[in-house]
Formats: sequence, C-alpha cells, structure tokens
Amino acid sequence: MPKNRDEPVIQSGEQLRARIAWYYYVAGLTQQEISDRLGIARARVNKIAGQLREDGSVVVDIRLPLAGCVQLEEQLRELYGLKCVSVVPSVDDDEQQRRMIGDAGGVMLDSLIEDEQCFAVGWGRTLSASIKRLRSRTLKGSAVVSLMGGLMRASETNSFDVSTELARTLGSECYFVTAPVYCPSIESREILLTHSGVNEVMARARKSNLAIVSCGDLTPGTKMTSLSSIGSVRDRLPELKRLGAIGEILGTFLDANGRPVDHMLNQCVIALPPQDLKSIPHSILISGGAYKANIIQAILTAGYVNCLVTDEAVAQRLVAQRK
Repeated sequence: MPKNRDEPVIQSGEQLRARIAWYYYVAGLTQQEISDRLGIARARVNKIAGQLREDGSVVVDIRLPLAGCVQLEEQLRELYGLKCVSVVPSVDDDEQQRRMIGDAGGVMLDSLIEDEQCFAVGWGRTLSASIKRLRSRTLKGSAVVSLMGGLMRASETNSFDVSTELARTLGSECYFVTAPVYCPSIESREILLTHSGVNEVMARARKSNLAIVSCGDLTPGTKMTSLSSIGSVRDRLPELKRLGAIGEILGTFLDANGRPVDHMLNQCVIALPPQDLKSIPHSILISGGAYKANIIQAILTAGYVNCLVTDEAVAQRLVAQRK
C-alpha cells in the first residue's frame, strides 16, 4: 500500500507505538503496509509490534473457547480438586509459551481481584507476564505482599520487582520480604527471622486472599534461570538431584510426591512454606512448558495450590499420569 499523503510521518515516541498498535492489531494492516504508510523501515515496525505485546501495551482478548483445552480444564478440576483451571494451546517457543500462559494467568487474576484484599506474590517471568495482562486500577484497602526473599539485582524474575509491579498496577501498598531468598546458614536464618520484620510480612502473607506462584524444574538439559544465578544453589544442584529433588516452589525443593527434600537449602530459605499456601482461599500456580510437567504434578499432588494456569501439553500429561 503506498503511503497516504495525508498521514503525518511520526518518527518516534509513544504516538508512533500507539499508531502501530492500532494499524497492526485493530485495522489488520500488514507490517509492510504500516511501513509504507508511516515511512519507516519494516524491521522497525516488526520490532515495535513485538514490544507492544511483550510490555503489555497491547492485550489480545480471545473469546472463542478451544474445545480440547476446555475438556482438559474440566478433567484437571476433577482429578486434582482444583477451583479454577485455564489451559492454553502449546507452542514450541519458550518465550511465546510463557507469554500465552501469562496472559491466561492475568485473565484469571482479573476475575478474582476485588477491593479490601491482600495479594501475595512469588517471582518469575511468567508471573511478570500475568501482571502485564492486568487492567490498571486503584483498589480500596488492598495490599501486595512478597512470598519470598529476593535476589540482589533488579530483574523481572526478582520477587521485589514482581511485587512492586503488581502493587503499582493495583494501586496498592506493598510489603517486601527484605532478605535474600537463601541465608548462608540455618543459624543466620533464625537470627534474621527473629530480629527483622520478615516474620510480620510472612504473617500477612498467610492471611492473604489470593496468592500467585510459579515453579522451577531440575530436568536435565534445562536451567532454572532465577535460582541458578545464586551460587549456593548452583553449587548444590547435584546434591539436590541425588536426594530426589525434581524442582521447586517458593524456593523449597520438592521430590516427585511434592515433599520437601532433606537438604540445608530448604532449611535456609526465606519464603512462605508451600504447606502454608493451602490456607489461602485462591492459590494460583501459573507455569508451563512440557519440561515442568513433573514438578507441576508434584505440586498439585501435594495440594499446595487450588488453581492452575498451564499449557495443553502439560495438561495432557497431568491427566494421563493421574488416571
């Protein structure tokens, strides 16, 4: 399509992003048509269009139910005694899959969020993607609380950053666990819990109305991007595997039955114990990818969460392993 002579050429800024969003996602123009219309390179259109989805500026709301996924949702509810389940189609690309699961997680959260609630949150890129899907608002009498300590660097996987992002989106107060996710020793953990406000934050988390968590796996060939950056974890991964650990939730390493393994890291972690998630009215596990099927099943088997957002391939394995 040749460039429209009446169309102003916008070279940068939010106005360009907004115009590309309208042309691409609403009007249905191709990237080449947008390139011609705005007088910018197609590669730039492609980059901006991708960024608009990644940062939550554009949200796709699909109202058409997918029969296979709906059937899996019903089976998972019955087999694992879940309150809410959302299953999305599976794709081969990990980043795309994470975004799709995050979008579905955001939709579930939107349906449960109300005024006068406390929201507890873990960490991870999938949770961050879910928060980007939420509609910004200002809730009355609400609060966000971290479920675990954090990393000593800013990132979208860090509990500090994920909690802050959720609190900003909901216009809520935010309470942090101002501690590292792992202490160097059991003794230092006890001292930290005794002489800081960590216990108070944990008590608030236990009384929350809704919790959102993700999980990590120890499948050979995959890497736990959040935890593997911590030296104390990276150095002990072989020990954890020998003890039967297959993955983690809230920094606690579990075996195939969902039981915490007997390792010092589980005794040094600064986080809400998975068992305590059971008392929260809505505890949502938002995670997927076929390599996480075993740890997701372990978490569901132990009954730590009562809501699940995952992908079709994982859901099929969960159903097959339960029958």
